Amino acid sequence: MADKAKAVEVDTVVIDGVALPPQWNRMFEPRAITEYDLTALDEVTAIPGAESLGWCYQCGKCTAVCPIDTVGDYSPRKIFRRTQLGQSLLESPDLWLCTTCSNCLRVCPKEVNMIEIMPALREQVVSEGQAPEELLTAFENTARYGNPLGEPARKRADWVKGAGVPVPIMSQLKAPVDVLWFVECYPAYHPRGQEASVALARILHALSVNFGILGVEEKCSGDSQRMAGESGLFEMLAEQNVRTLSKYEFREVMVTDPHAYNAFLHEYGAYGGNWSTRHYTQLLAEHLGELHFVREVPWRVTFHDPCYLGRHNGEYEAPRALLRAIPGLELVEMGRCRENAYCCGGGGGGMWMDSFTAQFTTMRLSEKRVLEAIEYGAEVLAVTCPYEVSRFEDAVKSTGNAGRLRVMDIAELLAQSMDLVP
Repeated sequence: MADKAKAVEVDTVVIDGVALPPQWNRMFEPRAITEYDLTALDEVTAIPGAESLGWCYQCGKCTAVCPIDTVGDYSPRKIFRRTQLGQSLLESPDLWLCTTCSNCLRVCPKEVNMIEIMPALREQVVSEGQAPEELLTAFENTARYGNPLGEPARKRADWVKGAGVPVPIMSQLKAPVDVLWFVECYPAYHPRGQEASVALARILHALSVNFGILGVEEKCSGDSQRMAGESGLFEMLAEQNVRTLSKYEFREVMVTDPHAYNAFLHEYGAYGGNWSTRHYTQLLAEHLGELHFVREVPWRVTFHDPCYLGRHNGEYEAPRALLRAIPGLELVEMGRCRENAYCCGGGGGGMWMDSFTAQFTTMRLSEKRVLEAIEYGAEVLAVTCPYEVSRFEDAVKSTGNAGRLRVMDIAELLAQSMDLVP
């Protein structure tokens, strides 16, 4: 181990005509970083995709914006330091707490990229059959049923029966459409997700959009599973979805889920899926002048930016344009919004690890966000990611705010003002 740095005094120096005697010119010899055994850090940076963890120079900017650190003790800087001091990240709970929200990468001057680091490390651990039990269950459900909820594939289009408007299924339609709507899992199976899907279907019908869905042929986009370390499962899902979509003629893909949006934009191209893709708020914002509002929605509403729509893919305006257009609605921004928006906790596999993360945090991120919405006087927390309706509604109950704050998808708010839903 190197000797500790010692103070030394040099001769008087003159700077800009000012003499600095030795006692004012005391310097320290450089400290050698070889005081640390970097075996654990080298283990991480040797894995392809995880090299940038070694670039951290401990400025701490990430800690100030990391959502997990507000409810725990976490950030890339802290992960680097623990690893530098010998803790194996591959064996640490730290590996699973990151929600891949990307706020740390937004501010990091060294571009330490947790969006690449975490999936790369998790993939190695998952390949050995090691991961939180809840996450492994979600993986198994997705592989077996095509969705992480473990619901039968044959029920994927059951929500259509309650839509009250035609929702064409491509295999039955046998005709080209302008918009192929990739519904995703939670909007197809979860009760609150189904309500938002019904609202969106009615809006599309009112706009006379020529659309269709895949129904039972659709599989989970797999993007969250990929970020949680199951790249093999993602590859299987991507290949199946691309093969299915390639059977049909359409002009563009519309997705409900920002995670699916991310997959179609950045990942599916490698499997032959090169289609123009938009999130549903982007498509509706283009038709804003055609939305016929007949009912006021006199509520104070705040909007939660989804990480994978906002920071990951730069869309902040379309959801807000839709909300501002609703008559009677007052839109109020929370302090953490747009680029610095908070995280619901569902990304990077967090959707399926609440019991695990509860062991290392004081509250769920969704609970923290609900309290922030209430602090700003909101009556409605508007969302546009299928993970968030269920996460935030649970958080409203667990924080004792049932009846004080409603959680609604933007499609539900639009449909209500258009008198398409009760």
